[in-house]
Amino acid sequence: MKLRAGVLGAALCAMLLAGCASAPPPAPPRELFHDALFGAADPAIGAEQIFALTPEMRRYARDIAQQRRGKGLQQALFDALYQKDKLKLEYDSALTRDAAQTFAARAGNCLSLVVMTAALAREMDLSVTYQSIPVDEAWSRSGRLYIASGHVNLTLGKPRGNTQIGYDHQHYFTIDFMPPADGARQQAQQLEERTIVAMFMNNRAAESLAQGRTDDAYWWVRRALERDPAFLNAYNTLGVVYQHAGRHAEAEQALRHAHRRAPDNTVYLSNLAQSLRQLDRAAEAAPLEARLAQLEPYPPFHFFNQGRLAMQQGDYARARELFGRELARSPDYHEFHFWMALACFQLGRLGEADRHMRLAMENSTTRGDHDLYTAKLDRIKAYGARPRGRP
Repeated sequence: MKLRAGVLGAALCAMLLAGCASAPPPAPPRELFHDALFGAADPAIGAEQIFALTPEMRRYARDIAQQRRGKGLQQALFDALYQKDKLKLEYDSALTRDAAQTFAARAGNCLSLVVMTAALAREMDLSVTYQSIPVDEAWSRSGRLYIASGHVNLTLGKPRGNTQIGYDHQHYFTIDFMPPADGARQQAQQLEERTIVAMFMNNRAAESLAQGRTDDAYWWVRRALERDPAFLNAYNTLGVVYQHAGRHAEAEQALRHAHRRAPDNTVYLSNLAQSLRQLDRAAEAAPLEARLAQLEPYPPFHFFNQGRLAMQQGDYARARELFGRELARSPDYHEFHFWMALACFQLGRLGEADRHMRLAMENSTTRGDHDLYTAKLDRIKAYGARPRGRP
């Protein structure tokens, strides 16, 4: 099953992007929600805590403002986030943390870091603008869930009481926790804060699903759609939640809503076809699958999954070839390097295995994965250091 999550990226750069606020979209169709199928909502599932600050965060924002030494507030906050001797932020994709959790952990995925930065900026009375950056989607997986991630950043603007007219680049700093190519930045689109909140909730829904907490996933994605009914990825997530609950008719409803509005979106096509198959409506699924094959003949993880099958069959040379094809498409995904290292190890190519395990470790996005790959790398080193002829 495939999801789209609003997960984002990790570093810093400076630029400006302006835009206009839009009217709230109409409410989502009520018939898409089936609350009675799920347990009661956890009271903690809501938007209130996302940007909430702790006393320590307020003191931190106040110290930045007081110790800026003639810098503008935007520059002072930018420097505090950028310099390693200040906040010392780490990238960690294990959980989409709210602002307070991110600050306390000094770590988070990029959406977490954007939310934390926005909360600190508002405490310093700075205006904030969010942008969606068009980049190739990054794919990851958690068990049977395949998750596509987009990219957003935010721009720090003038203090909200500043009525100065005109543009001065010194008043604007874009904080981007995974800077894309310049061309992508130039095509950025402004996002309303309601969409950022919906992305956050959609991420929490996906993370809840990955942990087997289907009830929580439902309520998170329901809240996401209440916050921004125009955020199509959340309808897809709602459909996947219903699939996990074994409610394929309800899944079809939600997925059709997304598919009608983005008919060539491959994720929506794939999930809708899957629900139709589960409902024994193969004739309806077939044209969707045919269109999907046209748009995406080799879907994400296609060669990877074939490579794992080859590993199970003991065909390590074939597995190495297939993992190489997947790495050609996604050269920075840690799990592809990990499995490539395993295939190379089985083939006795210890130098290659060492290199790919290092790349798996360097590209890992959670502390747990990093520690796992470090331990595996140590085992490869130890094996390679054994005297010849000894078992």
